[in-house]
Amino acid sequence: MITKENLAFHELIGTRATIVGSGNMGIIGVSGMVVDETKFMLALDTKNGIKKFPKEVAHWRFSFEGGEAEIDGTKLTKRPHERMGVKA
Repeated sequence: MITKENLAFHELIGTRATIVGSGNMGIIGVSGMVVDETKFMLALDTKNGIKKFPKEVAHWRFSFEGGEAEIDGTKLTKRPHERMGVKA
């Protein structure tokens, strides 16, 4: 089960993501369902279609069953199976 404490160690596909901070002001506030994840990118299904964003340039808020959590994208810049077992 995904919790605030273990979010970085889970598969993010299927969660709702919102960009809440970034040096690129144009992407703040973009949100959608995570439909794909690579080592450095998250693909979100937004109201304007599927958009890809680099993980490390944003501060993310993820909503999942049981709550939501915010995390710095630099803590996500690994593949899901590589993040498991790594302390955040």
